[in-house]
Amino acid sequence: MELPISEHEEQLHLKQLTEDRGENSFPRLTCGENFLKKEHLMVHMRTHTGQKIYECLYCGKSFSYKCNFNRHIRIHTGEKPISCTICGKSFNVKSGLTEHMRTHTDEKPFECLSCGKSFSYKFNLNRHIRIYTGEKPFYCTICGKSFTIKCSLTEHLIIHTGEKPFTCQSCGKSFNSKSELNRHIRIHTGEKPFRCVYCEKSFNQKCDLDAHFRVHTGEKPFTCPSCGKSFLSTSILNTHIRIHTGEKPFSCTICGKNFSQKGSLSNHMRIHSDETPFSCKTCGKGFNRKFNFDRHIRIHTD
Repeated sequence: MELPISEHEEQLHLKQLTEDRGENSFPRLTCGENFLKKEHLMVHMRTHTGQKIYECLYCGKSFSYKCNFNRHIRIHTGEKPISCTICGKSFNVKSGLTEHMRTHTDEKPFECLSCGKSFSYKFNLNRHIRIYTGEKPFYCTICGKSFTIKCSLTEHLIIHTGEKPFTCQSCGKSFNSKSELNRHIRIHTGEKPFRCVYCEKSFNQKCDLDAHFRVHTGEKPFTCPSCGKSFLSTSILNTHIRIHTGEKPFSCTICGKNFSQKGSLSNHMRIHSDETPFSCKTCGKGFNRKFNFDRHIRIHTD
């Protein structure tokens, strides 16, 4: 562990560096920067020497600058001396308060150069940019699947353990993640908290609102790597990609027939169940597929 040097030793070191340079100015040293006060030069010299004279008594970590040392100490003490004047929330560093204030001011200083969308926090901008770059820096060490954000990886890892720690109090169904549980709960409550500012249509999931929003803007940021066709959402893109791969991941548990889309499997299952959700209001006849129902309706209208 590096021991802190005394102020006297530091001054002797400075004296050696400033020999034969005059009394009223301080040397530029290796970087060309000038200082009016000797103590400022002494502090600056640590950037060149790497000296760390402030040592934490809790963990032994050392720091070159007192401000960094003081900030680190608060990790151990839990001290949060910087408070928000609006809501009273406290922070251990000034930058934490600066970022927090944007929740009150709605300031969004970080702008995406690709689409112009703005964000309050830089990490949200970085996450958004990955939509365009396709970067997925978070990798599962078990299956190799990658993700754009760390929390998605954390939720994914539970798939390998089989753990479902989040349980619905209404029906008892369990889920891998809190976000899945929250989405599920809206089935019971009917809540649709995500509303379109253009047409006021509401959705129970933000991803559905984001996809719908692009209907108004015309934005199609998800591109097929095989043919270059673009889509409103990743789910539509993934469905399209199966045209190229021939993948049919949805299987009928009764006859084993495979389908590329979940909706196609749902339609197929009615063959086995005799379910007829489409009923003619004129004659009462039921149909298991909408296109058969639409064809039947023409009998009455023609």
